[in-house]
Amino acid sequence: MRQNQQLRFVLAFLAALLVVRLWLMPLPSSFWLDEIATVYVAQHGSSDPSLAAAAPQAWQSWYYPVIQSWGGAFGYSEVATRIPSILAMAACLALLAWLSMRLIHRESGWFAVFVALALPGINYQAANARPYALGVFMFAAALLFLVRWLDSNEWTDALLFVASAAVILFIHLLFWPSCLVFILYAATRLADRTTPVTWGRALLVFGLLAAAFPPILEQVVALLPEAHLHVIAPRPAAMQFLRSLELTLVILCAAGAWILARAMKWQPAKLQLSASAIVLIAGWWLCQPILLFTFSWLTGDAVFVPRYLQLALPGAALAATAVAAHFIPSGQWNRLAAIVAIAVLLFLGHWRELWPRHHNSDWRAAAVAVNSAESAGEMPVICPSPFIEARPPVWRPDYPLPGFLYSHLSVYPIQGKTQLFPFEDSPEAETYASKLMQNTLIGSRRFLIYGWEPQVHYWRDWFARRPELQGWNQRGLGPFADVDVVEFEAPGTRP
Repeated sequence: MRQNQQLRFVLAFLAALLVVRLWLMPLPSSFWLDEIATVYVAQHGSSDPSLAAAAPQAWQSWYYPVIQSWGGAFGYSEVATRIPSILAMAACLALLAWLSMRLIHRESGWFAVFVALALPGINYQAANARPYALGVFMFAAALLFLVRWLDSNEWTDALLFVASAAVILFIHLLFWPSCLVFILYAATRLADRTTPVTWGRALLVFGLLAAAFPPILEQVVALLPEAHLHVIAPRPAAMQFLRSLELTLVILCAAGAWILARAMKWQPAKLQLSASAIVLIAGWWLCQPILLFTFSWLTGDAVFVPRYLQLALPGAALAATAVAAHFIPSGQWNRLAAIVAIAVLLFLGHWRELWPRHHNSDWRAAAVAVNSAESAGEMPVICPSPFIEARPPVWRPDYPLPGFLYSHLSVYPIQGKTQLFPFEDSPEAETYASKLMQNTLIGSRRFLIYGWEPQVHYWRDWFARRPELQGWNQRGLGPFADVDVVEFEAPGTRP
């Protein structure tokens, strides 16, 4: 008993170390682009006019009022704005442990948690000021209450399931594929008669859930005709699909448990997962990637991107735990959990840097560099919008600020005379750039290009080829990860 208590203390200590290193230490780093959008929407509200042309349905998510209330109390610093995601993901892991103990093995909770922490996507979303951690938490909560309701037939659990499940799509529209898991699991329990819930009561409860979705369907119908305007990814390849399944983790857990069982001469675990448990675990793991992959190919609107797939990651952790469970006898789960935790700390701890970045982006440092440039208050600063929606006619050179398409200029303000460019290069954009060069840039003798690195490099090369700027010097003020600042200066400007 004493040994078990000591081991539980060690596991709690390892969990705390992992949370501090993987979740908390990246918090002070700069917002990346989508987090900047979060802050802008929270500060200006979803009814801000500039959001009307930038996927307005997306900004109706219930996540943004949460951040608005949180920001009103604690401010909008990088640390403060990311804390709600930390809390949501921590709660999600607690629910994951409960589900693992209920579905797989009563001792498997810690193991499932540390396997989840071995998934970089889980750790990334834990410190990400975006809706995904909250959505994963609500989905895990809905599954927990669904299991409890089908176990107990209590109306309290049924109503909590309905409330949790209904909230999921109000957090993010693209979480719809995983909602199929609720139907599959409930139908399996009803079909194999492992629940006191009747078909009639199940239909009533799921009818209540369906009654919450008409507002969501209205948003989806409004968004579908213009969905292609907000897509920046190509159709996914088969290898992308396979990578999304996190098969490496599942195979490593199975192989590691098998090797240890052979080395330690453990007797094979007498484990028989129920059909309903297999359906829930497989559904949580596979529904999101399979259906988004299919949707992307059928419609041409590629939504098969990591952030939309990460709702499935806890399901992958459960799948890895379930496969390993066939080789792990009772009494050994916590020891193996400690081994997994130490391995995660060693291999995913980013030990080459003391304060790892949350994202490969440093808009904050880039804005500081712009403001530190000599005479920055008078210097023209070319700012291509980093948002794909910045296209004519939504974009125009006199686009009013503050505005969503240039929300980075609100969150990290810069000095200088901003010159607004669209997201993409085009003949219209080049014509505008030529006029700007003749009317403003040449006379200023110095100007900056500030923005997302590929855009900055495109316009740097474009201006460098102009005969009017031959002999001008250029230098980068970075590096700022995937953000860049380039200065152009006429010869003889500096003494």
